[in-house]
Amino acid sequence: MASTSDIRNGLCIKYNHDIYKIIEFLHVKPGKGPAFVRTKLKSLTTGKVLDNTFSAGHKIDDVRVETHTYQYLYAEGDQFHFMNNESFEQITLNKSILDAPDLLKEGTNVMVQINTETDLPLSVDMPASIILEVTYAEPGVKGNTATNATKSATVETGATVNVPLFINEGDKIKIDTASGSYMERVKE
Repeated sequence: MASTSDIRNGLCIKYNHDIYKIIEFLHVKPGKGPAFVRTKLKSLTTGKVLDNTFSAGHKIDDVRVETHTYQYLYAEGDQFHFMNNESFEQITLNKSILDAPDLLKEGTNVMVQINTETDLPLSVDMPASIILEVTYAEPGVKGNTATNATKSATVETGATVNVPLFINEGDKIKIDTASGSYMERVKE
């Protein structure tokens, strides 16, 4: 059993007969009344996100998890195949368990959290950012760079990302996997 003081991003808990992962949390101490913790929980079975408030000192059931490094191999429809980097054991995960499946490039290493009680994968943590090549982008119009104008570009995984006007086909860009947004152009 854990309490609300143990809440952190990525913690897996049992709540309402389901397993949830804490995405965001905020400890609130109002001037009047007791303290509480505002959380955003993501269901690891359905993928739904819900907001919940726990009162301070509330007991929560945490789930014991192990984290292993897996390499993304390939996708087959909605099934994504990964290989454990230590034991070379392969697992197949559904698209709904992944946070940003359209940004996964073959060969990318991810961290998979596995429930120690049932040996079932709970969630997949992507790297903070990923570098992908732009395969299609509209040409930028000269003179349109005075404002923060953006255009949509397609990257090698098939995802569409809003990028600045100076990005062209063949450029490599760094993308934030949490929000799916453009970070910077990468020079090689």
